[in-house]
Amino acid sequence: MVEPVEIYLLNKKVRLLQPEKGFRPGLDSVMLAASCPVQAGQSVLDMGCGVGGAAFCLLYRVPKIHLTGVDVQEDYIALAERNVSLNEADSRAEFVCSDICDFKAEERFDHIICNPPFLESGQHIASPDEGLAVARGHNEELSLKDWIDAGFHNLKPGGSLSMIHRADSIDRIIRGMGKRFGAIEIIPLWPKVGMKSKRVIVRALKDRKTPASIHAGLVLHETDGEYTSAADKVLRDAEPLV
Repeated sequence: MVEPVEIYLLNKKVRLLQPEKGFRPGLDSVMLAASCPVQAGQSVLDMGCGVGGAAFCLLYRVPKIHLTGVDVQEDYIALAERNVSLNEADSRAEFVCSDICDFKAEERFDHIICNPPFLESGQHIASPDEGLAVARGHNEELSLKDWIDAGFHNLKPGGSLSMIHRADSIDRIIRGMGKRFGAIEIIPLWPKVGMKSKRVIVRALKDRKTPASIHAGLVLHETDGEYTSAADKVLRDAEPLV
């Protein structure tokens, strides 16, 4: 078995073992964790958790919570379990190998976060790396609605679902939520001032009827390519998004 490599997030506050090749947690994982409005004493489900990138960023920001991660790839879950000790989260995190559609928790969660594959099966040429191919959606029949359905079934009434995805998928995400979610918030992530958003975070509450809103969002980079001070506070200091 090839030894994993160690990477870091939040300015080395989070340590992660992950496969040398395959999906690598990064900016999207940090932003997803920053979007979750969890408070101390609550529970979070990370669907499609991989090796725990978003999970451990969230546990660093709000230590007194309990987090469960679910992923279909056994090797990623095995590494996530090793990452529990690396991040001193032994009593606060657990990871389960399961298809998200099959996972049914004994108790529903206060919050759910997820970073679904950006391209559904059949919409792209698969990577030769199996782990990366699965992370990108190859060999899976899951649609965005399937992810939303799984979140709905495992979420408490009034609980939040936070999802990071491509900006051009907003319409499909909102259609998938239907009338089951309300208070939908769209948080754009702008590459630079004046550029179109490529990523968005969509956050919504189960069984709410509150109208939707669009936030000003977050500009990630200055014109010279450096991170903006606002983005840097999220990426290095674990500050929450709106």
